[in-house]
Amino acid sequence: MGLSCEGTLLRAVPGQFIMVRLKAGNDLLLRRPFSIHGIVTSRGNPRGIELLYKVVGKGTFRLSEYREGDSLDVIGPLGNGFTISESYERIHIVSGGIGVAPLRFLAMHIERVTGGKVKPQVFLGGRSDADLLCTKEFIDLGLPVQITTDDGSSGDQCLITDPWEVSVSVNPPQMIYACGPMSMLQCIGGIVSKHGLLCEASIESAMACGIGACLGCVVRAKDINEQYKHVCIDGPVFNIQDLKI
Repeated sequence: MGLSCEGTLLRAVPGQFIMVRLKAGNDLLLRRPFSIHGIVTSRGNPRGIELLYKVVGKGTFRLSEYREGDSLDVIGPLGNGFTISESYERIHIVSGGIGVAPLRFLAMHIERVTGGKVKPQVFLGGRSDADLLCTKEFIDLGLPVQITTDDGSSGDQCLITDPWEVSVSVNPPQMIYACGPMSMLQCIGGIVSKHGLLCEASIESAMACGIGACLGCVVRAKDINEQYKHVCIDGPVFNIQDLKI
């Protein structure tokens, strides 16, 4: 979904998100969080933002009912984005399912800031071929893409962390960016720790406010002096080594 907007939303960075208020209804009192999927441009100028979503509940179903010309009430951009350094030459992007939402924005941003000199290696995993999103967009950027599915309907039949760990062992990257199911991130965290690598992960979490007021999106931290972190204001992007997941 493309949203025409102005102001600070047009200066969003990869990894940030918005909170969306959907059409009035007693069953949808709270806003819903959505990663920013990209910036919409016209003649080289930013004009809006993109969302990528999957219909899985009442909120996303209601969102799917919006049509061109409708207005959407949003707050954002919120949270902290990915750390991007021009010194990174070997980068891995690891995605599981709808976790690709902030990662395509990231890949396009890396393409822009490096002038196409840095080509991250992309690892896309899903339960089936239907869950593999943005494959063409990554390929169009000239990025190498490794695909796996749980049922073997596309790519290799295995978890995406299997070929990714092999690649890490052969030629360790300087930075890893990841987003996907918590089980995938847990596996990535273990591999990162084993090989002493740097990894930033975007954490998916249900949120009620998006600004740190409701305390509803906490994750456990490794720091004994700070047992919990808020996904909305401390994240959603974290150094994966800082979390207990």
